[in-house]
Amino acid sequence: MTTPGEVERTLRAELRGEVDFGAAARALVTMDASNYRRVPLGVVTPRDADDVAAALRVCADAGVPVVPRGGGTSIAGQATGVGVVLDLTRHMNALLSVDPAARTAVVQPGLVLDRLRDAVRPYGLTFGPDPSTHSRCTLGGMIGNNACGAHSVAWGTTADNVTALAVTTYAGAAHRISAGWDGAPAGLRELVGAHLGLLRTGMPPAFSRRISGYGGLDALLPERGVQLAQAFCGSEGTLGVVTEAVVRLVELPPAPALAVLGYADESAAADAAAGLLPYGPLTVEGMAEDLLGAAAAAGGAGRAGRAAGEAGRAVGLPRGRAWLFVEMPDEGGARAVARGADALDTLVVTDPARQRALWRIREDAAGTATRTPDGRMAWPGWEDCAVPPARLGAYLREFRALLAAHGLRGTPYGHFGEGCVHVRIDFDLASASGVARFRAFSEELADLVVAHGGSLSGEHGDGQARAELLPKMYGPDVIRLFGAYKDVWDPAGGMNPGTLVRPARLDENLRFEVLPATPFAREVARCVGVAKCRTTEAGGPGVMCPSYRATGEEQHSTRGRARLLHEMLAGEIVTGGWRSPEVAEALDLCLGCKGCRSDCPVGVDMASYKSEFLHHHWAGRIRPLAHYTLGGLPGWLRLIARLRAAGAVNAAARHLPVPLPGLARERALPHLAKRPFTRGPGAGLPGRASGAGPGAGPVVTLWPDTFTEYLAPEVGRAALLVLRAAGLDVTVPRGGGRICCGLTYLSTGRLDRARKVLRRTLDTLGEVPGPVTVLEPSCAAALRTDLPALLPDDPRAARLAAAVRTVAETLEEYAPTWRPPRLDRPLVGQTHCHQHAVLGDAADRRLRERAGLVGEPAGGCCGLAGNFGFEPGHHEVSVACAEEQLLPSLRAAPPGALVQADGFSCRTQITQLGGVRARHLVELLAEGLTDRGTQEASRAAPDTRP
Repeated sequence: MTTPGEVERTLRAELRGEVDFGAAARALVTMDASNYRRVPLGVVTPRDADDVAAALRVCADAGVPVVPRGGGTSIAGQATGVGVVLDLTRHMNALLSVDPAARTAVVQPGLVLDRLRDAVRPYGLTFGPDPSTHSRCTLGGMIGNNACGAHSVAWGTTADNVTALAVTTYAGAAHRISAGWDGAPAGLRELVGAHLGLLRTGMPPAFSRRISGYGGLDALLPERGVQLAQAFCGSEGTLGVVTEAVVRLVELPPAPALAVLGYADESAAADAAAGLLPYGPLTVEGMAEDLLGAAAAAGGAGRAGRAAGEAGRAVGLPRGRAWLFVEMPDEGGARAVARGADALDTLVVTDPARQRALWRIREDAAGTATRTPDGRMAWPGWEDCAVPPARLGAYLREFRALLAAHGLRGTPYGHFGEGCVHVRIDFDLASASGVARFRAFSEELADLVVAHGGSLSGEHGDGQARAELLPKMYGPDVIRLFGAYKDVWDPAGGMNPGTLVRPARLDENLRFEVLPATPFAREVARCVGVAKCRTTEAGGPGVMCPSYRATGEEQHSTRGRARLLHEMLAGEIVTGGWRSPEVAEALDLCLGCKGCRSDCPVGVDMASYKSEFLHHHWAGRIRPLAHYTLGGLPGWLRLIARLRAAGAVNAAARHLPVPLPGLARERALPHLAKRPFTRGPGAGLPGRASGAGPGAGPVVTLWPDTFTEYLAPEVGRAALLVLRAAGLDVTVPRGGGRICCGLTYLSTGRLDRARKVLRRTLDTLGEVPGPVTVLEPSCAAALRTDLPALLPDDPRAARLAAAVRTVAETLEEYAPTWRPPRLDRPLVGQTHCHQHAVLGDAADRRLRERAGLVGEPAGGCCGLAGNFGFEPGHHEVSVACAEEQLLPSLRAAPPGALVQADGFSCRTQITQLGGVRARHLVELLAEGLTDRGTQEASRAAPDTRP
C-alpha cells in the first residue's frame, strides 16, 4: 500500500506546482461553506493543465481520491474530501482571452467571477450567472455546481453559458468537449444510446432550476444536440477536473431599473412572481420582512447585518411585509411591471446607488440569514430547494408549516422568479437529538419538494447534504444511470467519492461534532465559510481582510484563521493545542483591525480570537520582547513622563544605530511629547477644563488616552477648544496616566493584565456624569466592546461602555445647534479600522459635510495597526496594506487637500510612508475656529486708516 509520504514525494517529483501535506495546509481545506468536514491527505496547487494531469496520474496509481476546489464557497460539502485537494485558485486563475464579437471568453477554473466581469465590462458584456459570492467564487466552482444567481431568470444557469470545456480525468486523460460526441470518454455514447427512453420519459419534469444530481444528463439526447459540456456542468468534481472553459457572454443593459413591489405577506409575493415573467425581467427576487430582522440580529456583533437591514429601510421599501425586486433592462419596463403588478405598493428605482443599497440586503443574506430574528445561529443544508415557479406560493406555505412542526426557524428568501428558495435553519447540529431532528426534517422536506415537482438543489449542488436523498427525486432507474454515467468518466471512482453517486449520509462528517462544548468553540464555529474575507478588490469603505489582500494566502484570511482554530480545538490535524505553531503563524499577520467584525456577514471577530489565543499560547512562558515593549507601552510612557525623560528618549531614538529590542528596524520611533496632555496648558487638572465653568453646558468627560496623553497632546488641546466652543462643559479625569483602555495588552493577549488595568481605570475614573468623548478610535472601540466583555460582572464597565462617544457623536448629540467653522477644502486620509468596524462614522461624515470638507478618507487599513507595524517581520505586509488604498489616495489628492486621520497609527503611517502630516478631525476644526476668531476680531476692530 502506498503511504502518504510516498504520494507526497512522488507528487513533488512530478509537479512544478506546490505540494503540501502539512497540518496547516490540510486544516485550511477540511471545510467549505457547509456543515461538513472531511480531513484530506494533502493539498496540491497545480500550475497548469499538465500539472493537473500529473497529479491525477499519481493519485490514480496510488488509489488516492482527488477533490478539485475553487473558492471553497460550496454549501453542501462537495469541496471537501479525504484524498488530495487540488487548489485551482493560486496559479490557474487567468482570463486567457476575450472575443467581444463572438461574445465569448476563455477562462481557467480558478478565475474569480468578478475578475471576468470587470474585464469584459468595457465591451458592454458580462457573464450572466451571478451568485451572491461573485467577488470570490471561481468559474470552475460555478461549473462544478452549475451555479445560477439572481439573473438566471434572463440569462440561464452556468451550463447554459458554457460552450466548451477542457477536462482531465482521474487517470490523467485529457478531453475537449463541446456539442457532439467528439472528446467523449469511451462508452458514453453507447450508454446514452441504451437509455434514450429513460432519458426522455424517466427524468423529472424539466424546469430552469433542476440542478440536482446529474440533472443535465438529458442534454445528451440527440434531439438536444448532444451537449457534452452542458451535461458535464453540475457534476461537482465527480467526473474530472476542468482545466479550461469557453464561456458565453451576454450584453449588459446600460441602464437597468428596479421595480420593488410590496405584498401583504410572503405567500402573496410568491404567488405573484410567476405572473411577472412575461414582462421579460432580468431578475425576480423575493424576501419577507423577517430577513430584515435576521440582518439586524446578524449585526449584533458588528455592523454588517444591521447595515443591510438599515439599507432597506433607508431607501424606503414600499408598504408590505414581503417584497419582490424585479429588475428590468430599462425604466420603461420597470414602470410597466409596477403598473401591471397586483401589489399593495410599488417603487421604481433608477438611481444606481439606491439600487445598490437595496441589492446589498440580498447580497449579504448568505451571511445575515445565518442568524434568526431572535439571534440564534442558523445553518445551511437546505439552502436552495427549487420548485416550478407556479408552485412556489403553495410550497412556501407548506414549508413554513413543516418548520413549525419540527420546532425550527428559518428566513426564506431567494430567486422567486425561478421558484428557488434560500433558507438557513436553526438546526442543533451539536447534540444527538438535534442531529436526529435534522435528518427527520431533511427526509420530510425532500418529500415535500418532490411532491411539488421540484429539485432538491436549485443552484448550489447536492454534495453530502442532499445526495443521499436523490432517489426520492429521480427513482431507482435514473439513479442507476447516474452511477453508470460516473463510471464511464471515472471507472476507478477516484473523483470526489461520496458525492452525488454512492454518497455519504447527510448526518455524518458534521463539522460541529469534533468541537468541545466551550464558549470559544462556539465563537470559532460562527465562521460559516462564505469567504467574503477572500475578496481582493480595492476601493470602498470595507477593511476585511487586509492581510489576505496583501498576501493572497488562505491562512491569512479571516476564514483561514477560523479554520485553523477549529482544527486546533478538534485536535486531529493541528495537535499542538494552544501551543500550536500553525495557528500562531497564521495569527501573526492578523493586524487586529477588527474589519471582520463589521465586514464579515456573521460578525467573526478575529482580533478577539487572536487575543484569546495569545493569552493561552504564552501562558507561563516568556513572551516575545514586543509584547513587553509595545504591549506595555502605557506603562513605559508613564515612567518616561514621570522621569521627565522624553527629550532624552527622543534623542536616543534619533541616534541609536540599531532599533530597540523587539522592534522592527525599518521603523522610526514616534516622537514623544515633552509634556503630557494632562500636564499642559488648558487641561485644567484637577476638575473642569479651564474656561468652562459650571452650568456652561452639558458635562462632557474628555478621555486622556495614552496616545493623546504622551504622543499627541495637540489633539487633546484641539478637542478642548472645539468642545468648549460648542458650549460644552469639559472635564478631564484625575489620575494622570493611570487611566487606560487596555488596548495594547489586549492586542498582545495579556488578558489578565488588561483586566487589572481596566479595573484600575474604573476605580480611578469613578462615576462619569455624562458622555465620555474618546479621541483615539482604537481606544473608543476597546472601551465600547472589549471592556464589558472582559469585565462582564462589573456594572461600571457596561455604564462606561455605553457612555463612550466619538467627537462627532458628542457634538451631534449634545451640541446639535453648534455650527462648525467652514473649512471648504478637499479632504483625503484614512478612516480608522476600529471606527469602521465598531463605532461607525456616520456622525463624522455629517460633521465634515457641515464643515465644508469635500471628499472621504480612504477605506481599507493603514497597515500600521498599533503595535503590528512596529513588530519585526511585519513591515512588508504593513506597507502592502497602505499601498492598497491609503497611499494611492494621498498621491491622487487635489492641491490644497487636508489630510485627516483620527488614529495615531494612521497618522504615523501617513507621515512615515506618505511624507505628509495628517491631523485629527478636531485639529482641523480647531484651526478653523482660530481662523474664524481672527477674522471676526479683524472685522470688529475699528478702522484706523487716515
